[in-house]
Amino acid sequence: MARLAEVADLGRTAMLLAWDQEVCMPRGAAAEHGELRATVDRLTHERFVDDRVGELLEAASPRDEIEADVVRAARREYDKARRVPADLVAEITRAAANARAAWLEATEANAFAPFAPFLERNVELSRRLSACFPEAEHPYDPLLDDFEPGMRTADARAALERLRDGLVPLVAGVPPSDDSSLDLPADEPLPEAGQRALVRTALEALGVDDDHWRLDEAAHPFSSGITSGDIRITTRYHEHDLESLFSTLHEFGHGLYEHQIDPALARTPLGHGASAAWHESQSRLWENMVGRSPGFWRWCMPHAQAALPGYFAQLTWQEVQRSVNAVRRTLIRVSADEVTYGLHVIVRFELELALIEGELEVADLPAAWNDRMRSYLGVEVPDDRQGVLQDVHWSEGLFGYFPTYAIGNVIAGQLWARIGDELPDLDERFAAGDFSALREWLGEHVHRHGRRLMPDELLERVVGGPLDPGPYLAYLERKLQASAQLMA
Repeated sequence: MARLAEVADLGRTAMLLAWDQEVCMPRGAAAEHGELRATVDRLTHERFVDDRVGELLEAASPRDEIEADVVRAARREYDKARRVPADLVAEITRAAANARAAWLEATEANAFAPFAPFLERNVELSRRLSACFPEAEHPYDPLLDDFEPGMRTADARAALERLRDGLVPLVAGVPPSDDSSLDLPADEPLPEAGQRALVRTALEALGVDDDHWRLDEAAHPFSSGITSGDIRITTRYHEHDLESLFSTLHEFGHGLYEHQIDPALARTPLGHGASAAWHESQSRLWENMVGRSPGFWRWCMPHAQAALPGYFAQLTWQEVQRSVNAVRRTLIRVSADEVTYGLHVIVRFELELALIEGELEVADLPAAWNDRMRSYLGVEVPDDRQGVLQDVHWSEGLFGYFPTYAIGNVIAGQLWARIGDELPDLDERFAAGDFSALREWLGEHVHRHGRRLMPDELLERVVGGPLDPGPYLAYLERKLQASAQLMA
């Protein structure tokens, strides 16, 4: 347990360095910062895969259920980590830091070509990592397993194909007149100070305090649970939309997961969320199922009018709630509505799968991206910045991560159906500014377990069945029907 605690501490230190890179680091320090992160990652890897850890795992005699689960999870991670050379781990980290800086420059220049060599290097290193597991059924399996333990590419593909086949007709069936939002008065921006006030009010109502949380800005909003008592979330502010509110709710969902994990699991391999998809289920649940609900806007509207009177003073909560649920065929994933969001993710999953399989060359990626956006969402991509360059993930070498966004939505749909059965008055609670029942339900049924259960085991325990896109698709269909009735 002492050795694993040291490994956990190093991992948290790497997370803190990553947070610093996104929030505080001067851009010119990227290369040196990359060396720092590479060294910490290498030391973490070496400390964990040391022969002595294997001996300790073999000799371990757990004294209780938690220690037994720690040994089981550590054995699985140890066996996998032993297969990957420490030098490869460091090279992946170093390449990602360099690619991240190149991605920022390419995005500003609105040109994919300068970034392409860095992405090719990341793809090559991901293939080398996958090659450490020659018994894998698919070269993408080891990459996916890093984020969704136990899931196979075939399972992810099947679930996301079913989701895609349900979403495409839903999007196509939205009338053009509904493919819009309430327009912001042309000469009335959303002042950043007002957005900050509204975001702070929402976080306080959700239970965030300054003793354990902090909120910062980042080019790409994210959350870092450094420890359960040190939760760092970020957002960004735009003058002409409410992305700051919804991205904050999203990152709050991630942070709350880490905050509510059983303290007994701290400094062990179990002290994180069950998987990336489970994490995403929490963020999407708070962003959309809470943040776009009637009850939330019944509560939020007076606060929005006080913080941003120029926009909200003449609107009703019903108008705003309908606006934030409108289906918009747009180019940008992070600001996409609930219905189209899954298709944005599926585009990325299919493309990175083709990159790893060798079926798609990096140079052909922009054209392939544009083709799928046209086919699935009916939009034309005007440039690289709004197309293939819009996400940070590939620059950071996070292959295997994108599908967990859509799988997280599927899990959120299954959770929401279960929560609705057990907490039928939830919307009225939201309207009264009471989010404690949902927070406590998630803490008891999901968060406290950390990684004591495999992702599929946790899903079986909480909802009583396997991964199923059906409840999520049904939830979206109900929202579209409700919107259509309001328009009638």
